[in-house]
Amino acid sequence: MPAVPIRSSTQDALPIEDIRDDLVVLKDGSAALILQVNAINFSLLSEKEQDAIIYAYAGLLNSLNFSIQIIIRSQKKDITGYLSLLEKAKAGQNNSLLKDLINKYQAFIRETVTQTEILDKKFYLAIPFSALELGTGQVASSVLDQFLPGKKKTKTTLNFDRVVEKAKTSLEPKRDHLIRLLGRIGLVAQQLTTNELIRLFFRVYNPDAKIVDHALTKEYTSPIIKDDDSIQKK
Repeated sequence: MPAVPIRSSTQDALPIEDIRDDLVVLKDGSAALILQVNAINFSLLSEKEQDAIIYAYAGLLNSLNFSIQIIIRSQKKDITGYLSLLEKAKAGQNNSLLKDLINKYQAFIRETVTQTEILDKKFYLAIPFSALELGTGQVASSVLDQFLPGKKKTKTTLNFDRVVEKAKTSLEPKRDHLIRLLGRIGLVAQQLTTNELIRLFFRVYNPDAKIVDHALTKEYTSPIIKDDDSIQKK
């Protein structure tokens, strides 16, 4: 049988339509703004400090009149770069005693990683924008049609420029409110930019794609994976 190209099969299965203007735009006309939040070592705080943070966090949740999603992403820590840094420091060290100490420290790090799984945790807050907030016009109705019983499911045609415009208007005040409240707890939150979002989702969907990590440091002007990429099936 002749080869049959399968085009963009994985991309068609993903809910993401585009990432632009620091927003994740989904195919159904919804969108999301994502904040990355730092962590604090709660167990090292005094009992009074812990109680203050708990009450402040409860106040934050009670003050919200919109939904948020809390995401904790755990990854196995890659210490290759750190060991290379230690190796360079050892090579440039003339003091034999310090060289020996660096060598012992490298051995300690390798043994620790071998015996214990070291995890790198990242904390995110996602603020969603629903397609229903677009209103009852043509754009919103094209989304609603997909959920009506007996309605033939057709590919949704949306004005994504309008989606981004409306989403930014809705999400930016919520972002500012959330960042301000997190600051009262001692947490620093920062909105992920377009390139940071692309890097995040690329690594989520391609956890083992280390050979293309260098591409993630570039500014994006074209897709990493193009629509004309295909898999030949015999």
